[in-house]
Amino acid sequence: MPVIRFVNEEKTVFAEKGESILSAARRAGILIESPCNAAGTCGKCRVRLTGASPSSYREAGKHALGPEEKGQGYVLACQTTVHDDIEVLLPDSDEVNQSLRILSQGQTFEYEIKPHITKQVVIGAGTQVFGGGALLGEEPGDIFSDLYGIAIDIGTTTLVAELIDLKSGKKLAGESMLNPQTAVAQDVLSRIHFASEGSGVETLYQMFLSAFAGLRDRLSASAGVTPASIYEAVYSGNTAMLHMATGVDPTSLGKYPYTPKLDCGRSISADGLGISPFGTVYLPPVISSFVGADITSGILVSQLEEKAGVTLFIDIGTNGEIVLAKDGRLAATSTAAGPAFEGMNIDCGMRASAGAIELFQIGEDGAYSFETIGNDKAVGICGSGLLDIVGELVRTGVIEKSGRFSRKPKELSAMRIYGALREHDGKNAFFITDNVYLTQKDIRQVQLAKGAIRSGITALLGRLGVAEEDVDEVLIAGSFGYHLRESSLINIGLLSPAFSGRVRFVGNTSQSGSVAFLLNKDFRRRMKALVSSIEKIELSNSPDFEKLYVASLVF
Repeated sequence: MPVIRFVNEEKTVFAEKGESILSAARRAGILIESPCNAAGTCGKCRVRLTGASPSSYREAGKHALGPEEKGQGYVLACQTTVHDDIEVLLPDSDEVNQSLRILSQGQTFEYEIKPHITKQVVIGAGTQVFGGGALLGEEPGDIFSDLYGIAIDIGTTTLVAELIDLKSGKKLAGESMLNPQTAVAQDVLSRIHFASEGSGVETLYQMFLSAFAGLRDRLSASAGVTPASIYEAVYSGNTAMLHMATGVDPTSLGKYPYTPKLDCGRSISADGLGISPFGTVYLPPVISSFVGADITSGILVSQLEEKAGVTLFIDIGTNGEIVLAKDGRLAATSTAAGPAFEGMNIDCGMRASAGAIELFQIGEDGAYSFETIGNDKAVGICGSGLLDIVGELVRTGVIEKSGRFSRKPKELSAMRIYGALREHDGKNAFFITDNVYLTQKDIRQVQLAKGAIRSGITALLGRLGVAEEDVDEVLIAGSFGYHLRESSLINIGLLSPAFSGRVRFVGNTSQSGSVAFLLNKDFRRRMKALVSSIEKIELSNSPDFEKLYVASLVF
């Protein structure tokens, strides 16, 4: 039986002959990032074999690794099977987390501090803890002043948490990290699929619990409080993420009629979170199977129902959620944009961490320039950089409306950048540096993602009878969306040119909304009532939606 030694994990695993490195690692509880869930399409599960003989392993599938990486001993863990003893060197996940850029703040508004959790000191009997006026339990001594809560945005890609003083409303500490579930599946649909296999639900749940424990301990240490004095957590995230964070099977969301199993808009026990024994978790109401509590939080802090005129609220990510507000009437829908905007399924794609190209511009003379996160050497392209590059190449005619590279620039200055078009694997690619490039396949991935969101916007406007010219304001929410540029979104056709000058980036409203739910109990009742009145639009049931989607693919 072959033995795999994971060098930097200091673990040794017995593998079945012919078993993949990824499968053996998962059995041993070792996380190797595989956003495509071992389909062999993303090329992100790179590991390095140290001193392995050619007979000790076999490679299969179409690899996304170049000759240089292969020469250094890199293989894809999901496509490499073990036939004799090998040593495996894994990427440094701590380094990725430390350099990852995550937005923790979003638009908010002023409100009264009225927490759901309160305390009362009973002379000679200790301190009573209440939740919504109901007695949760009693603790010895006078600990009236120790009253804290955690607000957490459970994103598909990232986790953002804040420790809040429930008496004053003051933020005491904040922490963020990569959602560890991305190691097994990058987007919502592939994660639901992972949950449907074997012990997938439990694996995802334990991943979240482990991540929560790390966030809880770092928050507590930073603020100098004990986890036992944390009495409530508020989870804000999409519907599928809330299932996975509570250990509820989300597979019903992946098949018709896409019905959630989790009952939201209520509090549940916080057992297993390592906070107060009387602790609770509040789950904000979800709008539909694929328009979740993160959007409910965004509606709350944006106060959409109170706005006059027409406002479009868009959360751009692996799942694009869209809400249209017309003089207090709200309608919502969602589209499966896929992981391209997160830098996944892109040859040189990466998350927003050091060395990622995040800004790209082409000047009037046709020369281009770019910026990287941390001003480090360019090693890849993150989502905002990807949209910038594609948008600028579309604007200058290097990419045609169809999405193909063109040799006919629509303006003379564009000819100066044509030297960056070179052959790669027998096809044209645009080289930003010698090692970072954009392929024709990458452009198609952007088309699919932007087409999904643009078609959702168009369908929603049509349902409420609103012309693009009549939209007063477009709010772009989310950590990813905050780092985008209006010009890029319009250049690629994700947003209509009619929205020019009307776009505002409101940041991580899922997080700021979770804080609001934590600090004012009245919002819970108010938003539950509002959510029930929102019109839910299922795009797959909309007439001619397929034609609309195909039309939206054009740049």
